[in-house]
Amino acid sequence: MDLVAAFTTALGLVAGFDAELLGIVRLSLLVSLSAVILAALVGLPLGAALALSRFPGRGAVVVLLNAFMGLPPVVVGLGVYILLSRAGPLGPLGLLFTPGAMILAQAVLVLPIIAALSRQVVADLWDEYGEQLRSLNARPWQVALTLLWDGRFSLVTAVLAGFGRAAAEVGAVMIVGGNIKGVTRTMTTAIALETSKGDLALALGLGLVLIAIIAAINGALFALGSWAKRSAG
Repeated sequence: MDLVAAFTTALGLVAGFDAELLGIVRLSLLVSLSAVILAALVGLPLGAALALSRFPGRGAVVVLLNAFMGLPPVVVGLGVYILLSRAGPLGPLGLLFTPGAMILAQAVLVLPIIAALSRQVVADLWDEYGEQLRSLNARPWQVALTLLWDGRFSLVTAVLAGFGRAAAEVGAVMIVGGNIKGVTRTMTTAIALETSKGDLALALGLGLVLIAIIAAINGALFALGSWAKRSAG
C-alpha cells in the first residue's frame, strides 16, 4: 500500500469510527487515565510532604525523585514484570498481561513526574506564605491542603504532563501487557505492531488520534496557564 492510499484509508478509519480503532483508543484512555489518577493520589501528597518536611537525607530523596522523572520505560516494565510474574511477590494477583499491569507500569512512570513537580509548586508557595501559615498555628496537614489548593492550577498542569507521558508510552506496557488484541493493545503498542506488519492504514489512523490527544493536552495546558494568569491579575 502506497503512502497516499494508506493515509486516505487512515482518515476513513478515523472518520468512520472504525470499531477496532475505537476499541484500542478506549483501552488506551482507560489505562492512561487510571494510571494518572493513581499516581496523582500518591504523588500530590508525597510532593507536598517532601516540600514541607525536614529530615536527614531529604536532599538525597529530592535528587532521587527528580532523577526518576527520566526513568527508562523498559526498565520500569521489567521491574513491574518481575513483581507480577508467577515467581514475583505480586504473582498470586494474576495481573500480568492484563490492563491492571499496564496501569501499574504507567503509574510508576508518572508518579515521579507528578510528585517532583508538586513538590516544587508547594515549596515555592511555602516560601511565599509560610510566615502567615505559621502565625495561624496551622497543623502540617492543614498547611499541605492549603498550599495544594492554592497551587491547584500549576498542579493540574503537572497532572496533565503526567498524562501526556503515559499516553505516549510504549515500552513498559508492551512488556507487562503483551499487546494482546482486544485485551491489552493500546495505541502506541498497536502502532508499533501494525507498522512492523506493514499495515500503515491502521497505524496512521491511531497515530492521528494520538497526535490529536497530545495536541489537546498541550492546548489545555496553554489555556489553563492563560486563565490562571488572568485570574491572578
